[in-house]
Amino acid sequence: MELIKKYFPQLSDTQISQFEALLPLYTEWNEKINVISRKDIENLYERHVLHALAIGKVASFEPNDRLLDVGTGGGFPGIPLAILFPEASFHLVDSIGKKIKVVQEVAAALGLKNVVAEQKRGETLPQNYYDFVLGRGVTDIKVFFHWVRKLIRRKAQLEEGEMKNGILYLKGGDLKEELADFKHHIRLIEIADFFEEEFFESKKVLYIPL
Repeated sequence: MELIKKYFPQLSDTQISQFEALLPLYTEWNEKINVISRKDIENLYERHVLHALAIGKVASFEPNDRLLDVGTGGGFPGIPLAILFPEASFHLVDSIGKKIKVVQEVAAALGLKNVVAEQKRGETLPQNYYDFVLGRGVTDIKVFFHWVRKLIRRKAQLEEGEMKNGILYLKGGDLKEELADFKHHIRLIEIADFFEEEFFESKKVLYIPL
């Protein structure tokens, strides 16, 4: 939890309480439904929560922005980002019902009114509806792009300094081969540029504007 305070010192008391509640909640639920590797639960704040919040260092979501987290698993990156951006709306989807059950229970326990979690596949979702689509290591980025690009609405006009709507995707390792024939404009942001922990050395946020 100290890691979260270290990199996000402006959190409100409510946000701090919500972040603090994540470890006991996920520890309890993980014993019933395995959504995080059992040996990894002790690294929850670094490897899951802070990793998710790397997107919050790249983008600042506006009130009423609609965000879709595809293949959310146990709620990452969606749940930590919903705590960080309480005015934005988050739709978390996964094809596995028991994982969505955990996400729903965690969101309810935290009192997150800006989260809807459903067992759904991306192709069943409304097109041209979301401002940003989020993901974390779900699949090859070309496959993910093909799945979700039609779900994102284009902004008619951008305010000064405002990001274009698009995809924000967490991925690690050497991506040269994966991106070699990817034709769309993509920006790779090194997470190690703002988080100093060794875990983030090869981790990146991929931003694909539409």
